[in-house]
Amino acid sequence: MPRSVPPPDWVLTRRRVVGGQIRAARLRANLTQETVAARAGMDRATYNRIEQGHSSPLLDSLILIADAIGAELAELVRT
Repeated sequence: MPRSVPPPDWVLTRRRVVGGQIRAARLRANLTQETVAARAGMDRATYNRIEQGHSSPLLDSLILIADAIGAELAELVRT
């Protein structure tokens, strides 16, 4: 069920930090968004929204992204 009230600003800020860490890990691995999205079983637009901090992914999606990049999950979500 979608939230009726948007999350507080500090949550959105931390979500963007996590997205930036995902992007940095992807770039260190020399991978494209398309490659990571395909490996994680999602479309590129969904992956892009996660990386930009516009979407709040499920834990399962974060695990799949970490595996697709070859990074530790903790590395991607540490704020």
